[in-house]
Amino acid sequence: MDYDEKTRSLMFTLTYMLMKRRRDLTNAETRRRSEAQQRIRQRQYFLQRQKRMLMMLIAQSTRSVSVARTRAWTNIESTDWWERVVMTEFQPSDWLEHFRMSRETFFLLCGKLKPRLTRQDTCLRPALPLEKRVAVALWRLASNVEYRTISTLFGVGRSTVCKCVREVCHAIAVMLRPLYLRTPSQQELEDAARLFSTRWGFPHCVGVLGSLHVPIIAPTANADSYWNSRGWLSVVTQGAVDGLGQFWDVCAGFPGGTEHAAILQNSTLWAMGCEGGLSPRDPPPRNFMGKPLGYLMLGDAGYPLQSWLLKGYPESEGLTPGQRAFNRRLERARSVVDDAFLRLRARWQCLLKRNDCHMDVVPTMILACCILHNVCEVHGDTFVDEWVQAVRQEDNPQPADEAPASGDNPAGDEVRALYCEYFLQQDNQQNQQEQQN
Repeated sequence: MDYDEKTRSLMFTLTYMLMKRRRDLTNAETRRRSEAQQRIRQRQYFLQRQKRMLMMLIAQSTRSVSVARTRAWTNIESTDWWERVVMTEFQPSDWLEHFRMSRETFFLLCGKLKPRLTRQDTCLRPALPLEKRVAVALWRLASNVEYRTISTLFGVGRSTVCKCVREVCHAIAVMLRPLYLRTPSQQELEDAARLFSTRWGFPHCVGVLGSLHVPIIAPTANADSYWNSRGWLSVVTQGAVDGLGQFWDVCAGFPGGTEHAAILQNSTLWAMGCEGGLSPRDPPPRNFMGKPLGYLMLGDAGYPLQSWLLKGYPESEGLTPGQRAFNRRLERARSVVDDAFLRLRARWQCLLKRNDCHMDVVPTMILACCILHNVCEVHGDTFVDEWVQAVRQEDNPQPADEAPASGDNPAGDEVRALYCEYFLQQDNQQNQQEQQN
């Protein structure tokens, strides 16, 4: 018995020692491999650092060489083009042509975006200047040229161009939307109604609603839903503009096959209109043709008729003189949104040509362009008429939509009848004055 117990104890001890030895050998081998990998990573890091330092020294020595000033941009090194040509030699017409805004508005824009876009220099490389990052994004929005072209022009990598466009558009949407694209206050609604009445001859109107299709490349998911009624791929943007052609509500990014009525009903503007957000509360709505009437908006045939959203009568030989007068006045007032979209696409041609950006960037890019449109309009930047020629030559005509009459609200038809009577009275008065003269 004692002999067996001693044998078992000895075997247990030998087994434990063998397992411990094996574990120690395994740990030692793992430690040696880890140390070897760490030495390799450190060596690669120092080699890359030396390479960066050498490239920085070469770049600094290149910049120190004096080069004769010239207007031939293609003959100038890309690293110098921004600092030497754009910042010192660009004339006012150059700023308008390439950045679609004046130099003063450009630096005003940079100042407002500075809190969100400023970057710190690192020990490895200096940060790209704020102004240069904004310029890269504006160049892309204004021209829709390839990232490769902008990369060569500004002397930055293609990935940097893509990052600049994404970050600047997002910063514009976050920082500038509360300043330049927001729901009007009660006083602003009153001013808008006064402007529509005096300039466009449509009282109680505070805005015009319209839609814009932006061409895109085929998305990777749900591509069928992006085909519009004209047979090309697009995303739809819904915009509301005031009497000056400035946007105060934008809803972007819906697939091109989405009906305009569906976009409206999924927007905050629909909730605002249906809940009486357009009607003045203090003072109460003014009388129109003997009845109290709040503020309202105008739309095309693609939208449902509501008490706060009017559209024209379908053209037919059976229209009354009042209905024909209403259609004429409505089309005249609606021209403000058509002109706003025309100027928007002419100024920012990324909305005119096929946009090859990823689908998660396109809605933000469209919103940023609408905000920049307002920035340029508010600050009085010149709009060059030649820009419109590119829009006139567009290969993809905008699709037209028509909402079924079943979605119309009878209350809207009553409001429309009041306007028919009002415009018919105005036409009769004008005819009598012309006959007396």
